[in-house]
Amino acid sequence: MNQQVKVSAASARKGIFHSPWEKSFDKIVTPFEEFIHQETTSGLLLMGMAILALILANGPLASAYAHFMHTPVSIGAGSWVLEMSLHHWINDGLMTLFFFVVGLELKREILVGELANLRNAVLPIGAAIGGMVVPALIYFSINPDGDAALGWGIPMATDIAFAIGALVLLAGRVPKALITFLVALAIVDDLGAVIVIAVFYTDTIAFGPLTAAIGLFVLLLAFNLSGIRKTTPYLIVAALLWYALMQSGVHATLAGILGALSVPAIPKYKPELFSAHVKELMQRFDASHQPGKSIMTNDELRAVVQTLENGVHSVEAPLQRLEHAWHLPVAYMVIPIFALANAGIPLALDSLGETLTHPVMLGVSLGLVLGKFIGITGVSWLLLKLKVAVLPKETRFTQIAGVSLLAGIGFTMSIFVAELGFAGQPEYLLMAKTGILAASLLTGVAGFVWLYLVSKPIEVKH
Repeated sequence: MNQQVKVSAASARKGIFHSPWEKSFDKIVTPFEEFIHQETTSGLLLMGMAILALILANGPLASAYAHFMHTPVSIGAGSWVLEMSLHHWINDGLMTLFFFVVGLELKREILVGELANLRNAVLPIGAAIGGMVVPALIYFSINPDGDAALGWGIPMATDIAFAIGALVLLAGRVPKALITFLVALAIVDDLGAVIVIAVFYTDTIAFGPLTAAIGLFVLLLAFNLSGIRKTTPYLIVAALLWYALMQSGVHATLAGILGALSVPAIPKYKPELFSAHVKELMQRFDASHQPGKSIMTNDELRAVVQTLENGVHSVEAPLQRLEHAWHLPVAYMVIPIFALANAGIPLALDSLGETLTHPVMLGVSLGLVLGKFIGITGVSWLLLKLKVAVLPKETRFTQIAGVSLLAGIGFTMSIFVAELGFAGQPEYLLMAKTGILAASLLTGVAGFVWLYLVSKPIEVKH
């Protein structure tokens, strides 16, 4: 304790004052490192919430848990009222923020990330397509007709938080490029899932609200083209777009993707101009500084700092700023809440044999376990054999195969698609969720063990 006081006193003498938790935020990390850290923590939270949901659904609070999730919640003004159950608000409302962040990540990856370089992008894009098509075919071969066939899109998805969380546990044994490959693959996978939801999981279309939604999206694009970089107008119009899509019959969460794609990715200032601007401001700052006087009582210093903040926002692209602002609440709140609301499935041990042989459960679990492994590994092997793709730096093909197992963790998006495909089919929905949980657990453990065995500790260069 005395040592901590000495350190704090020394910092104060240098003009640095730390609150109790502040030092944990001092380290400067790259956007990718920040993304990985948040996804890893999100995966742990997701796991905890999934376990809690299972406990609630199978314990003495099961009926209270179910009743709470179906509690009607409404918002309104005057005669206008929008009412849905709490479960629907989470799946149709909160998850729009999840899709918004997915859209921002996708746009960044295409513009400046792993998907920006065509030669580097071929492998994760091809692997993702194989990892979507083969699982869907396996599911459809087991459930070729009837209502059960509607679940073919469930095993197509990869849960980016869980998969990256498992891979980062092996960060000392796998190259960073392998983590980048999994991120790119999962983002392409999410895009595929979004297209499937938009095209195949929309029942009826109301053309009036759909026309309004199209007009709102055009307005968002007009904001972008006219140079509007303030984020508030985009968020307001995206909220209206969400409501219009909900009324049209198209799944409302797609407003998140469309809103994200319209956000500007070009900053107002170039780095050189920002650097000159900062130097000028710092000269004013130093000239106005009065030793021993608080900045709270120095109007000139406060004006310089505010101008500096405005400049920082101008050199940072709105897309980058929004991704940074929303990734944390989505990773730490939205996704765990979604897990709590949707992972609570009743486990009946007396009918376990019937559950394990149910066609929907088999289709989902085999699609995620075998389909992902065969699709991703097979397509990757073919692309490498044809020499149209290259392995990520310092990565071996056996590690790609291990990642294809981790990609079988389908949790968040798979459950989301299951809720859409089997709305009104509680038995099929239960079987689908059981298959998702079982396959995600199996592929997570198998992928971790596989990668641990085929990867050697990475030597740290001093």
